[in-house]
Order: sequence, then C-alpha cells, then structure tokens
Amino acid sequence: MIPVLVADDHGFIRAGVEAVLRGTRFSIVAATASGEETLDAIKTHDPAIVLLDINMPGMNGVQTLEALRARGDMRAVVLLTAEINDRQLLSVMRAGVEGIVSKDGGEDALIDVLEKVHAGQKAIEPAFLQRAVDLSLRPNVQGPLSKLNPRERKITALVARGMRNRDIGTELGIGEGTVKVYLHTIYQKLGIDNRTELALLAVNEQDG
Repeated sequence: MIPVLVADDHGFIRAGVEAVLRGTRFSIVAATASGEETLDAIKTHDPAIVLLDINMPGMNGVQTLEALRARGDMRAVVLLTAEINDRQLLSVMRAGVEGIVSKDGGEDALIDVLEKVHAGQKAIEPAFLQRAVDLSLRPNVQGPLSKLNPRERKITALVARGMRNRDIGTELGIGEGTVKVYLHTIYQKLGIDNRTELALLAVNEQDG
C-alpha cells in the first residue's frame, strides 16, 4: 500500500477522501487539521504523498508546503482546494507542488492524480498551468522574463501554451522563420537552450 497523509480541517473532507481511496492501493496513514500538525505527522508517519488543503487555520497549505520544502523535503504534495488566489497559485508552483485537485467534483480525478504523482509526474490541470503562465508574464514582474520586450514576452506565452512555431507565426501574423529568430534571441537573453526551459521559466517566474 502507498501511504498517504490527508491534511484538512474539515472532517467530512477527510472522510470523503478516505472513502474514495478505499479499495485502492493508497492508504491513509494519518489525518491532520492544521499545518503545524501536518509537519509533525509527516515526520512521524513518513507518507509517500501528502494531500494538503490550501486553507487551514494557523499555518495554511501554502505555508506548510513552503516549510516542507525549506527543510529539504521534496516528497509529493497534492493540493486540495475549493479556490486558489493568484498569489497562492504562483507560490505553490514555485514550491514545486506535484498536483492540484479541486474539491468541487475532485473525487473523480483524485485517484488519477495520486497515480501520476506517485509515478513522478505532475498532475496539474491545464487551466491552473495556463493561469500561472499568464500571471507570470505580467509586465510588472521583475525577474528573468523582464529582460524581454513585449513581442518576445508574447512569444514566450505562446510557447508556454505548447504552440508550435508555425502556429505562433499565424497567431502573430509573422513568418515561421521570424519566430525562430525571436526564439534564438530570447534564449540568448535568458541563458537557456530550448523551449521547454522557456516554458518552465514562464511558469516559475515570481509574481511581481
């Protein structure tokens, strides 16, 4: 069985998660109701995956994730959330959250998310990724991407969305060759080598 810790201050949510996991290869080894309690329980029970409510009394889910990473613990963390604001989203992306599950209908996706993160994959809905990219590309962000001019930032945003050079050219009304020239300039400015690194930079860029 794969040990899972569930951190949520609402008992019915914890009970719901337990019901969803019943009969699967995931087993709840601990249930907590605060960030402080969660950090202690992780040390005690050593779960493979932490299911973490983003809004808890005292230390919230974002702060708990950041504290976990600060002590060098990189185990898989999946956020449970009814809603997440922009700053929270960027914070958990920077902290390396592996998955995000919405409490609204999330029971259908929970097992799939747990399977993916246990396999070392990210399980974050495209809508969350896109929102993080859009936020990170705001003009007031002061970071590596602030070196780019508006056209370069637009191309970066389209690359982060997974668009090919031809499609980017069509979107911007320029040739595919021109897109390649822009990308070469962007790579030089940012000190990177490929579009994957560029997309990761876009997602991980800090909120201004």
